[in-house]
Amino acid sequence: MRLPKTAYTSRPWRIHEVADDFQVEDVWALPASGGPDDLPYLVRQIANSGGDTATTPSPVYRVLFTARWTLGRWFGWDESSAGLGARVRTLRDRLPTDLREAPRGPDLRSLPFTSVYQLHDEWVAETANRTVHAVMHIGWVPDEAGGYRAQMAVLVKPNGLFGTAYMTAIKPFRYLGVYPALFRAVGREWQASAGERSAG
Repeated sequence: MRLPKTAYTSRPWRIHEVADDFQVEDVWALPASGGPDDLPYLVRQIANSGGDTATTPSPVYRVLFTARWTLGRWFGWDESSAGLGARVRTLRDRLPTDLREAPRGPDLRSLPFTSVYQLHDEWVAETANRTVHAVMHIGWVPDEAGGYRAQMAVLVKPNGLFGTAYMTAIKPFRYLGVYPALFRAVGREWQASAGERSAG
């Protein structure tokens, strides 16, 4: 379920200190809920399988990502010279001392996202290419039932007019093909791991 941007902006996340020059592109509720200490399970799940086209049953999702990586190879969008530490500086360079010394968290296995930091209630990962510098923020927030739930915010800094046009062009594909399939996969894996969380 899509959430208003205030679901992200109104909370005292530490990411606000280091990414205030990024645009809030999307905020979504994720199909994962649990206790106050369950965020590490979700982080591990997303890092290990988030975005993996081999384990996502949606053919639309697989086609869209295959097309994106193909275009990236053709036009050089994803070359190392366009990424973190080259075209843009990593957000880790902006972290205050306490966040720099906090656990970094895992990088994503299937998508080119590098972890920035992980706390008890938020996890941040980033990616950069020729089109955009993007941040994925996973927050763990109290819900109305006395438990906690996950939400995801996507923050972006487009690379000039080309990056802005690119983000506009892919928006319908994200909403219709990418996000629904990704969230269904997250929900299935979260339910499947319920026994592990209760045992741990």
